[in-house]
Amino acid sequence: MRLGVNTFIWRSPFDTGRDLDLVGHAADLGAEVFEVAVEDPATIDAEALAEALRVRSLGAAVCGAFGPGRDVGDADAGVRASTLAYVARLIALAERLGADMVVGPSYGSVGLARALSDAERRAERERVVGALREAAQEAAAHGVRLALEPLNRFETDRINTAEQGLRLCDDVGHDAVGLHLDTFHMHLEERDSGAALRAALAAGRLFHVHACENDRGVPGRGQVAWGRVADALRAGGYRGDVVIESFTPEVRSIAAAVCLWRPIAPDQDTIAREGLAFLRTLLA
Repeated sequence: MRLGVNTFIWRSPFDTGRDLDLVGHAADLGAEVFEVAVEDPATIDAEALAEALRVRSLGAAVCGAFGPGRDVGDADAGVRASTLAYVARLIALAERLGADMVVGPSYGSVGLARALSDAERRAERERVVGALREAAQEAAAHGVRLALEPLNRFETDRINTAEQGLRLCDDVGHDAVGLHLDTFHMHLEERDSGAALRAALAAGRLFHVHACENDRGVPGRGQVAWGRVADALRAGGYRGDVVIESFTPEVRSIAAAVCLWRPIAPDQDTIAREGLAFLRTLLA
């Protein structure tokens, strides 16, 4: 298992014209993987980022940002098309960075909270499945996989648990589609985070893991069932990346989006430095 950090810890939106220093900074703090959160692909110079990663011998992952207006299940065909175009750009960036993974809730935009009828849910599901099949074919053609992230019920009404995510993967029916499980969301939605991880591993669908504390702070300082998480990953032979994704009030645009109104760590670097050290001991 490689351990890494997501750029949301420090800045947003990530812009290679301003933020390439984070590559070396992440490496100095102990990261082996640099997960770039891509809100706007136009702000990313793939060549410059690839070279910075090469110089510091860091692996890479690409994290999608699916805010309002980015939804492969939207009833508006134009929204679906523009979202698939965005996903295609993430796939192309991942290939250029030597990353084999595009992660995040690519099945729908964050913030969905609707009481839909059964018929509306079925129609929406068909749109999501059809779009993800198309995206999976694009990913496979570039040697990239899509890791779908279940979110808690306050952030989406579409996919909240590993079980729901596995059903969606089965419906899509493509080997390039799997799950990205996040300990923050699992802490809220799963009865047993370890069992959720084991189910995804047994299905061969656990592609990526985010290590996040229940308060979004430093991993290891809160209530997440880290022992069960570690036991499940080890027993299941997980060989993917484990990446810290966290948010702080310093990054105001993201803090508002995730409803973070108070300090949850001494500083941003502590989240990465102490979190990585904790995970290295936990998963040894």
